[in-house]
Amino acid sequence: MTRPADATERDLHRFSRAERWVHWLTGVLVLICIVTAAILYNGSLAVLVGNRHIVELVHVYSGFALPVPLVVGLGSVAYRADLSRLNRFTRSDWLWFRSKGRRLTGEDVGKFNAGQKLNAALSFGSILVLLGTGTIMFFPDWTRLAWRTGATLMHDWFALAFGILVVGHLMYALRDRESMRGMLTGRVSKSWAEQEHVLWAGEDDAVEETPSPDRRDR
Repeated sequence: MTRPADATERDLHRFSRAERWVHWLTGVLVLICIVTAAILYNGSLAVLVGNRHIVELVHVYSGFALPVPLVVGLGSVAYRADLSRLNRFTRSDWLWFRSKGRRLTGEDVGKFNAGQKLNAALSFGSILVLLGTGTIMFFPDWTRLAWRTGATLMHDWFALAFGILVVGHLMYALRDRESMRGMLTGRVSKSWAEQEHVLWAGEDDAVEETPSPDRRDR
């Protein structure tokens, strides 16, 4: 259904099609890894599901596939620009953590707030650790026994911590319908942006007038 002209004018572009594909493909792979890990580590679930070898293979290859969307996405200009934003902590970000008022008003907040930046950093770091330790576990002949033992322990604890992080991310996302719409459609209301991401809302007014190739592709 076509959106009325006045409603369209109140919308701002937030994510390109490439960024949304990277996000959802990575999310699906992460959820597959979490579900299969739960089956592998919980005896009752393992008995209920059966086919342990198949579940293990799905878990392993989904884990190996995790970096693929993240790397392929580098071909997108918008994706690289947002990676740069996520990778840059400013003084305002540290103040955001310490001030409830800033978190509620979006004061001095750009496209991503400090919590989103921290979540991205922890998620990416966890994926790297889980990929590395999982590789050591899957190819036992490559390393010595002590390394495999340490990798198994680290893999288990990081998987648990990462699972909690993902659940927290989902809870916050589901509570913010406008943020979820941004990841589904690429657009958010200007009023939401001005409340949650004050600096970015101002920036995007100018960017909207000269869309990048990524934005014309959406």
